[in-house]
Amino acid sequence: MLPIDFIVLSQPSSLLLIIGSYIIGSISSAVLVSRSMGLADPRTVGSGNPGATNVLRSGNKKAAALTLIGDLAKGLLPLLVARQLQVGTELLCAMALAAIIGHMYPLFLKFKGGKGVATTLGALLGLNPILALVWISLWLAVAKITAYSSLAALIATFSIPWIAGLALQDPSITLASSLIALLVCWRHRGNIRQLIQGKEAKIGKN
Repeated sequence: MLPIDFIVLSQPSSLLLIIGSYIIGSISSAVLVSRSMGLADPRTVGSGNPGATNVLRSGNKKAAALTLIGDLAKGLLPLLVARQLQVGTELLCAMALAAIIGHMYPLFLKFKGGKGVATTLGALLGLNPILALVWISLWLAVAKITAYSSLAALIATFSIPWIAGLALQDPSITLASSLIALLVCWRHRGNIRQLIQGKEAKIGKN
């Protein structure tokens, strides 16, 4: 039996929530924060990635922090609203996935977005705070040991489907987190290549 009820997800109200999550995910915190603070467009500097790490390369830690919070909120807020509407786990998972896809492939930036790490954390907070805590713990541990932010994000994200499957035994969350892990991996393919070649920048270094 598939862990997805397509009848539930195809309801007009469900589709509206999923599309709304994608649109919210498409709002670029990096671009908005950079413009409001008179900084260079993050798509034109550094890695060209509209995310908090690239904004930090501007030297403005406040801008980077605001970008991080904004990206996290894009994954969290739609799910908090949906929980108030008492929707099921399947729809929450679909909304989480939509918000992350929106960040990675934003409607407003010609589908060229960020790598989805902060938005993934926000979505995990909305789905299950315990999973989010595990993700944060793994990220911190790997980042401390290796000093590679990308490696920490990849290991933490790929651990979640296994933990969800074994501890929560919720097929919807397991499937959604597996798809999210694959998306995050795809968006980090350049970083993976750099890691293999020993050229990936460590935390605190450009």
